[in-house]
Amino acid sequence: MRKILLWIGFFGLILFSTGLACGSVIGKEESEAARSERMRWWREARFGMFIHWGLYSIPAGEWEGKSRYAEWIRHRAEIPLETYDGLLDRFNPVEFDAEAWVRMAREAGMRYLVITSKHHDGFCLWPSGQTEFDVESTPFKRDILGELKSACDRNDIVFCLYYSIMDWHHPDYLPRRPWENNRSTEGADFSRYVSYMKAQLKELVDAYDPGVLWFDGEWEPTWTHELGVELDDYVRSLKPDIIINNRVDKGRKGMEGMTRDEVFRGDFGTPEQRIPDQGFPGVDWESCMTMNHHWGFNRRDHDFKSTTELVRKLVDIASKGGNFLLNVGPKPDGTFPEESVERLKQIGEWMEVNGAAIRGTQASPVGAMPWGRVTSAERNGGRLFLHVFDPPEDGKLEVPGVSAKSAALMAGGKVLTIRESGDGMVVELPPEPKSAAISTTIVIEKSTQR
Repeated sequence: MRKILLWIGFFGLILFSTGLACGSVIGKEESEAARSERMRWWREARFGMFIHWGLYSIPAGEWEGKSRYAEWIRHRAEIPLETYDGLLDRFNPVEFDAEAWVRMAREAGMRYLVITSKHHDGFCLWPSGQTEFDVESTPFKRDILGELKSACDRNDIVFCLYYSIMDWHHPDYLPRRPWENNRSTEGADFSRYVSYMKAQLKELVDAYDPGVLWFDGEWEPTWTHELGVELDDYVRSLKPDIIINNRVDKGRKGMEGMTRDEVFRGDFGTPEQRIPDQGFPGVDWESCMTMNHHWGFNRRDHDFKSTTELVRKLVDIASKGGNFLLNVGPKPDGTFPEESVERLKQIGEWMEVNGAAIRGTQASPVGAMPWGRVTSAERNGGRLFLHVFDPPEDGKLEVPGVSAKSAALMAGGKVLTIRESGDGMVVELPPEPKSAAISTTIVIEKSTQR
């Protein structure tokens, strides 16, 4: 049956692509108002969960006595294809609970979830009609993406998908890994791989209706700007309101993540494991980051960032007008690492009190402050949120360029004394503000820039 589906999908794709080539270029004619509406939910969310999970979780970062690996283990440990394929018979995450995963994201204050539908190793977390290198060929068999999509819908989380352009498994993907000396390229056809990829993306969009398609692996020389434009147009023809990151194209400047100029496609930039020093007015961006040192599960990596560090990164990113996509690498049994569970719970406790100072906010109108950061919510009657990381010793918080009618702690609602100063205002902090160990948040009502 699967072979029949392969042929149907292949010929259907050829017919569809032929028609698409004669149409207009989707995306270039979009008005700024239409773009703003399409991006609205994403801009308001500010905080999402990234999940890297697949066959690579099974060795848990270890291979032949070395323990430095994770999701790149096949490449970095130089594992032959036939050996890696043997992991299919071992993928049986019986503890996987989509509802539990999504609730942890929701309770942490996240509003969207991005999971690796297919990473660089080519393994698919859904039953694909285009390949047998998928979850349906494992002992587990269940449609992981389908279960997560349903759980997201129940919990008001936007379900989104990561998809790797690079594929170390498909016979038509080029180039091969440099060390694959015994894997011939004879007969390989990259254009045939592109057709395969489009057919899989159609499956994903039709079956799971993702809010975002998060591409990756575009840096190899076989992928071109022209192919990026073609793929961007194709995905938007399937779902016009979808959001696509800039890694669909070739314009990204390394881990800095931002696109060089407007010629290249993509709705948002993707800084990786870093936060830009400044924001990018008028440009959407999202910092993706691990909790420890790996994207996929590594059983020996217990060096997790503290809750305070993670919350402050979230605040810093929001203060510069960006989104924070925080990663979890589930274990092979389908559960989250204990440290990740703990961090998510503690972040959620902070967000329960202070979430309004993150979600729906815009970049600071006054820049970074020596004592912390500022976020803005002008649509809510002209509010500023002061995020105090390091309170001044005298308890007097100087905010230049701002006047206000009132100030209060978000935790507990205590009203604070404010007074005007020469170039702004001063807020007097209480002796022991709540949540000081992470970040004390003060809401300033009806503030205006001078």
